Amino acid sequence: MMQDIRAYMRLVQEETERALRRYLPKHAPDTLQEAIAYSLFAGGKRLRPLFHFATLEALGAERSIGYPVVAALEMVHTYSLIHDDLPAMDNDDLRRGKPTNHKVFGEAVAILAGDALQAQAFFALSDLLSFPGLPPAKLLVLFQGFARAIGAEGMVGGQVLDLEAEGKNIELDALEHLHRLKTGSLIVFSVESAAILGGAKAKEHEALVRYARALGLAFQVQDDILDVIGDEKMLGKKTRQDDIQQKSTYPALIGLEEAQKFRDRLIEEAKQALDVLTEERQSIQILFAIADLVGTRES
Repeated sequence: MMQDIRAYMRLVQEETERALRRYLPKHAPDTLQEAIAYSLFAGGKRLRPLFHFATLEALGAERSIGYPVVAALEMVHTYSLIHDDLPAMDNDDLRRGKPTNHKVFGEAVAILAGDALQAQAFFALSDLLSFPGLPPAKLLVLFQGFARAIGAEGMVGGQVLDLEAEGKNIELDALEHLHRLKTGSLIVFSVESAAILGGAKAKEHEALVRYARALGLAFQVQDDILDVIGDEKMLGKKTRQDDIQQKSTYPALIGLEEAQKFRDRLIEEAKQALDVLTEERQSIQILFAIADLVGTRES
């Protein structure tokens, strides 16, 4: 199955890049377009599109309906990375093995590239209005969910909590809340938006959200683990940065071995959530494979 998931990931990467090129700004200043493209097409796993497409297919829907969503997801994710790398935040020099955006284009252009990507994400998402058969009320719920996931009650709020936690000993509950916002909210939206577009039944929708919540946190726990034991060449960035920046992480709070056990419990929790779908849905094996991938990834 791992070979199958790798092949499926390549397919997702190709289709995501196709979607991104469809919704890129066409008449922006050259420098801004270069800065956007530099980070947007720098590689990466396209994990959020992977979640979205796999969920659509598990529900029997076509991947093509998800093009606006995966473009929006990757634009927002990329903008968050550009801003996270800035000196005012994590002050990173490398991202995916390349100099970070502000090292190439300067801090001002990097900030503006991130701003532009956030706005462009909503432009991409608005193309859902051109798809026949999608009720306006359903689209409104989707737009509201996207804004919440990426804003003050989601990703941005989590980043603020992360900054405030530096150099402090915070409780495990606080760390979990931080990560569920900063990392988990966009992963949950990746799945929940597909549940909405794919016409999931109420019990399926609830199960898919449980799946995504567990894996969103597992992904961050694995991120913390990789900062301790990961290979810098595989990661494309320096390790041990969490210690240098005095960040609260799962290995720091509960130890490496317990962090690994917690990650594994979350992955099992995600798989168990899919039991509801196995009663009626056949195309869910890719969702199980993604769960395993989150726990074994090396980058």
